[in-house]
Amino acid sequence: MDIDVLVVIGVGGMGLAIARRLGAGHTVLLADFDEETLGNAATTLHGEGHTVKTHVVDVSDHSSVASLADFAAGLGRVTHVAHTAGVSPEQAPIDTILKVDLLGVALVLDEFARVIAPRGAGVVIASMAGHMGALPSEHETALAVTPAAELLDLPFLDPEKLGHPGIAYTVAKRGNALRVQAAAAAWGKRGARINSISPGVISTPMGRQELSGESGQRMQSMVDMSATGRLGTPDDIAGAAAFLLDPQAGFITGTDLLVDGGVVAAVRAVQRAGTN
Repeated sequence: MDIDVLVVIGVGGMGLAIARRLGAGHTVLLADFDEETLGNAATTLHGEGHTVKTHVVDVSDHSSVASLADFAAGLGRVTHVAHTAGVSPEQAPIDTILKVDLLGVALVLDEFARVIAPRGAGVVIASMAGHMGALPSEHETALAVTPAAELLDLPFLDPEKLGHPGIAYTVAKRGNALRVQAAAAAWGKRGARINSISPGVISTPMGRQELSGESGQRMQSMVDMSATGRLGTPDDIAGAAAFLLDPQAGFITGTDLLVDGGVVAAVRAVQRAGTN
């Protein structure tokens, strides 16, 4: 088939912005767990002139992700994949965060590695949270290379040991960047590229829910001391995705792009000042 397919998994604020930014000239395949959200996004994009297909997916289920990949390949050349689906500490308990945010990414990386077109590219949405803490090297290695089917059995991912959804989220998002790095070789065998984006605090429904939660005050203080001093927008992330998915980024793969308005830089500057 000579049809180019853009797959967007997770059609919330960032996913919709990416679909809108990159959808022209593609068949846009939208995938989400929530059928109502999926339908609303499809209606919006169709009304704007895009060619849209939809598919319900549970990213934490191997067979569901495999079905999505097969469906995408049946539509044409899968040239672009943007995986934005995820849940946050205010939205879900530890086990759900690990299933959706960590296992879900591992499954998407594996299944789309077998259908991505030559010269195609993918992006995974991680988080600046993955840059905020240090993990033992053996834990990082395990997060990077443990087969997806065994990933949630790693002892250090036991919910009782993690203890808090925020910690689970940080570990999962660090795992996203590590899985992407490890997956670059498999994607490269197809002549394709894969990278991750680590957003800061983005003004999406999820981001605003986190700002109103228990860690909201700390998050806002980090934004306030950052170089930009503002929340990010879905379009900020769509712009980064557009760059990484474009052929002009053809020498970039297996890496993570921090798109946080300077929050991590500001936090690290404060930490360094405190040690002097």
